[in-house]
Amino acid sequence: MVKNKRNSIRNHSAESALFMRRTIFVFFMILLGVGILVTNLYYLQIKSFDTYKTRSNANRISVQTVPPNRGLIYDRNGVILAENRPVYSLQVIVNKTNDLQNDLERLTDLLNLTEDELTDFKKNNNYSRSFKAVTIRNQLTPKEVALFTVNQHLFKGFSIKASLKRYYPYGDSFTHLLGYIAKINSRDLEKINEKGERARYQGTNYIGKLGIEKYYEDILHGEPGQRQVEVDSWGKVIRTLSFTAPTPGKDLTLNVDVNLQLKAQELLGDSRGSIILMNAKTGAILSLVSAPSYDPNLFVTGISQKQYQALLSSKDRPLINRSTQGRYPPASTIKPQMALLALNEKVITEETKIFDPGWWIVPNSKRRFRDWKRWGHGLVDVFHAIEQSCDTFFYDAAYKLGIDRINPFMKLFGFGEYSGLDIAEETKAIMPSRDWKRSRFNQPWYDGDTISIGIGQGYWTVTPIQLTKATAILARKGQNVEPHILRSMTLGGKTETPEHDNKQIVNLEKQRYWEIALEAMQGVTSKKRGTGFKAFGDAEYTVAGKSGTAQVINIKDGERYDASKIDERHRDNAMFVALAPFESPEVVVSVVLENAGGGSSNAAPIARALLDEYFKKPEETTSNTTPGS
Repeated sequence: MVKNKRNSIRNHSAESALFMRRTIFVFFMILLGVGILVTNLYYLQIKSFDTYKTRSNANRISVQTVPPNRGLIYDRNGVILAENRPVYSLQVIVNKTNDLQNDLERLTDLLNLTEDELTDFKKNNNYSRSFKAVTIRNQLTPKEVALFTVNQHLFKGFSIKASLKRYYPYGDSFTHLLGYIAKINSRDLEKINEKGERARYQGTNYIGKLGIEKYYEDILHGEPGQRQVEVDSWGKVIRTLSFTAPTPGKDLTLNVDVNLQLKAQELLGDSRGSIILMNAKTGAILSLVSAPSYDPNLFVTGISQKQYQALLSSKDRPLINRSTQGRYPPASTIKPQMALLALNEKVITEETKIFDPGWWIVPNSKRRFRDWKRWGHGLVDVFHAIEQSCDTFFYDAAYKLGIDRINPFMKLFGFGEYSGLDIAEETKAIMPSRDWKRSRFNQPWYDGDTISIGIGQGYWTVTPIQLTKATAILARKGQNVEPHILRSMTLGGKTETPEHDNKQIVNLEKQRYWEIALEAMQGVTSKKRGTGFKAFGDAEYTVAGKSGTAQVINIKDGERYDASKIDERHRDNAMFVALAPFESPEVVVSVVLENAGGGSSNAAPIARALLDEYFKKPEETTSNTTPGS
């Protein structure tokens, strides 16, 4: 049986009220949303207008750093030693090209692009934006520039960019003095950040690595400028809005003379060693050569791994600046200073004479110290001892003086200390003492150690620049002479000249002691018995000098030194120091030749030739300032 459904009666009043509540709720939600939107628009458009306008401009306006031109470097006569030469490179903006691959193939035919260049380009292009210029070849030759310029209309998107690169016109002649610049590496970047100079090097890829270029980096680098440009959404420059010019680095004028530098290099030839010529009164370095050398331009353009490895592995060590980093026993070149100390300490007098049989024995000992002259010099005084370089005389003097008096006195002449030269690559070498030997070898100091020190052997080592400075202090009778390469610096027509210390640093009881040492040194070159007479006997100027022959290996007692039976690199070093003119010294010169044998026979003639060049009369002087001449 089917039951009838009952129809419910709808409550229209309740439904109307429910609808109204929902409508009001939705209305308020819409009103709330509109309110939030209006509030946010107010915040964005009015309250934060300045902030977002700045951010918008930051996206539209790009601030670019303009690197400064590096200061130039000249010799004392205005000859340029380091310049900034224009370099032309071929580059392309990829998104401007029609058919990149086809263009590269045609350029290969036109400019002989190598596989390495194409590979490097493709690698760089992968990491670069399509609207940024990518370099294809650096350092185009003038012929290549001309070839491309004539055909440029055929290569859409390709162009030639001109920039300045450091160039050293004299190549390896000034390397150890000037140094070089090279690309900034991670180590350089750390130092830049430590000094808080990151902003100063924005846009700069190069920094001074060695020599003058490194020592005066802050002066040579200059201050960067700025350029504000407007860019589109792709970062492409539309126009320049403002430009602040960079401040170029200061130009440096050095004390060195190109003619003297080239002459010194010529005199060294294939030898390993150093030549330094310095103004005896001011300390101005007129010439500083270390051999062998290398071409610094290789590092500016980017030296290959093969080339760099060849320099590193060379047994001749061309990367070492022998003038400031080479450490050699001073040998007999320091006998004048030893004589000064012995005189001042009353160990000897002007009249003191000892007999030299060709050897000397430490009291209460059996060990013999040989004189270079096997049969001895006979009866010698201080003049004869310096003129003929008598070892026995100075063995005796050193034994009586002792290391405790020798060490502090020699330090007054700059031994065992930095010379003050404006090059960072320098070593102190070794001025030994009791404490030094104890800390180095954990051994006491023996009398035999002092005996060797008396003739500049044993633990004592010096650098050529120390030897030069010590000779200059001797020439100035105790006045300090601070070696320096920089003569002046110039920017905008304003020239600055640094000052240098020349106070008295070595004080002797009697002025006569200086005269004794210097007169004996003059005898070295002017008297027939002097070790330097053969080289300087006929010189037109007066000279005081001292030769030195430094042993590299020990010779056993009873054995004779025979260079022909010794490995070339174990032969004696040849040394010579000189000052001229004797009456009023203008210059001092030091010559160090590695494994060349006798100082009087090999180093002295080189010192003579360089002094001849210095004392040339104006009419005799020929210009030799053309690079490569």
